[in-house]
Amino acid sequence: MEENLELSFAHIYPKLLNLYGDIGNVLTLKKRCEWRGIKFIAEEINIGDTFKPHDIYFIGGGQDRQQVDVAVELQKNKAFLTEERDNNAVFLSICGGYQLLGHYYKAQDGSELKGISLLDAYTLAGNKRFIGNVTAEIDFLKPNTLVGFENHSGLTYLQGDTKPISKIIVGNGNNGQDKTEGARYKNIFGTYLHGSFLPKNPHFADYLISLALEKKYGRKIDLAQLNDEIEINTHENLVNKPY
Repeated sequence: MEENLELSFAHIYPKLLNLYGDIGNVLTLKKRCEWRGIKFIAEEINIGDTFKPHDIYFIGGGQDRQQVDVAVELQKNKAFLTEERDNNAVFLSICGGYQLLGHYYKAQDGSELKGISLLDAYTLAGNKRFIGNVTAEIDFLKPNTLVGFENHSGLTYLQGDTKPISKIIVGNGNNGQDKTEGARYKNIFGTYLHGSFLPKNPHFADYLISLALEKKYGRKIDLAQLNDEIEINTHENLVNKPY
């Protein structure tokens, strides 16, 4: 692998959106870069901060009150974040953050929490909470499974060019009906998988790193191999774990 590579990373509103161990996703990206000699330059974006371009953005999940505050702030930065999406910056969004990258979240009383439409998706409040282990099949990576833990009542539906990341084997995923889990458009990714997601799925973490390097340097860069025996064993032990 080439020397002197670096990636810039933005953790969006970590003080408000920080449920269920989602910080583990940040640590996984950081360590898997550093182990390869890739400089990882991280910045927190908090309420009132000005956005600047980064290679990777991460937004996690939060409680309803925090999501309302974040939704207001995201609207102020919608034009910038849309431009970053169209420039192929990499985004990973989890649960509540995932919902806010769609068009809206509609509550049972009919009120809507407006999203920023980076994904062609919308979310409706459901009557049942989905809480349990998830295994999903992914068709563009090896291993061809993703594992995690879902905890949500929102029902997310995808439209247009926004496609699911994976197909549900165990669990409910986006809405418990169409067997889809997560969403992707360009390099924007959303998922309901907590637990946290990337430590249990190192192959997906490396995929995000590869996409970010290709976007930054304009060419495909092969990642150095890591000894992932522990990580892959953990992953495999969770595949098809009962809900």
